[in-house]
Amino acid sequence: MEIIEKLNSRLLDKTAEKCQLDLEVYKQRALVYTQMEGAISVLSDMQADKSYVYKSKAALELGLNMEESSTVIDSIWEEEIIKKIHPDDRLKKYIHELRFHELMDSLDAEVRADYSVLSKIRMKDKDNEYRLVKHRMFYMYSPNNGKLRFALCLYNIALDQTLPSVSDFMIINTTKGEVIVKDKLDYQNILSRRELEVLKYVGEGYASKQIAGLLSISINTVSRHRQNILEKLKVKNSVQAFKDSFY
Repeated sequence: MEIIEKLNSRLLDKTAEKCQLDLEVYKQRALVYTQMEGAISVLSDMQADKSYVYKSKAALELGLNMEESSTVIDSIWEEEIIKKIHPDDRLKKYIHELRFHELMDSLDAEVRADYSVLSKIRMKDKDNEYRLVKHRMFYMYSPNNGKLRFALCLYNIALDQTLPSVSDFMIINTTKGEVIVKDKLDYQNILSRRELEVLKYVGEGYASKQIAGLLSISINTVSRHRQNILEKLKVKNSVQAFKDSFY
């Protein structure tokens, strides 16, 4: 199963018992973050499979469409923003979000609000040059069915623009001010040369058929490489690793 399909299967809430949290309250919170922090805020509704995007003037610096300061999209994935992320960081972002979801699932409901994602990612700006952007993500769970209802993502242009060789992806306990997991995946030491090539094209959004043509290999071979990539990264970053770090 591909990483996006796996994330969708974990994140989207298809249960019959609906969450009663007030959507308008959380939309207002996302808007306030945008206005106060000069951020781009994305509130994703896992129950409706929709996202509400709010943009400050920072969006202009990143070359994002500012015809409307707020938009609604029929997906939990903010494609306009995601396509600007460096291909390596984009895939790492997906993998890290999957790890975060697995960690949250392993925790008691009353402590989940203590945790969030904090990362620095490379995004193309209005001049088509990469700039560092601080990315934060928070989960909000339903008190009715216990399922994930909202994910709030915040994007701010980072103060320190010294580009690292490997981007930071962290899970933090905001209550204690502690880093729970500091993830700097070095794919060079995990994946084979061919898997790295496949990973590059996956990160750039190519389908398996296109990758097969680019690398002159069969679609079945591409599928095998993609499965190997996920298996290797999952072995490297299992839920047990979370528990070892947390406990």
